[in-house]
Amino acid sequence: MIDMHYQKKRETMVSRLREMGIVDNTVLQAMARVPRHQFIAEAFSHQAYDEKALPIGYGQTISHPYTVARMTEELNVNPGDKILEIGTGSGYQAAILAELKAQLFTIEIKKPLSDKARLIMDTLGYRAAIRCGDG
Repeated sequence: MIDMHYQKKRETMVSRLREMGIVDNTVLQAMARVPRHQFIAEAFSHQAYDEKALPIGYGQTISHPYTVARMTEELNVNPGDKILEIGTGSGYQAAILAELKAQLFTIEIKKPLSDKARLIMDTLGYRAAIRCGDG
């Protein structure tokens, strides 16, 4: 039941992104598949698919869905493309890129964030080389 609730919210988010000008269907499909609520604290899960940045700890935020979609659309990702992401944060952007089958390398300066992102990505089955360090 909870999964269906979040699935409906993801569908609404994708419709809103389309209305906001995101036209790349592969990006929209990736956004529809990645469970954004898994990348934020449970206290904010009811806002996971709203068009807003949310705190992820350590003075950092998960970007607005539109920001993630727009950046991803501008990258024009093809399967196998090598991408270096500086600032893993929650891992949500990395999951979107992994969903698009990019060969992803991502680095995060804050160890608790990189550890949590790695755990979430592994749990969801996304492949990425996640490192902690100063990019």
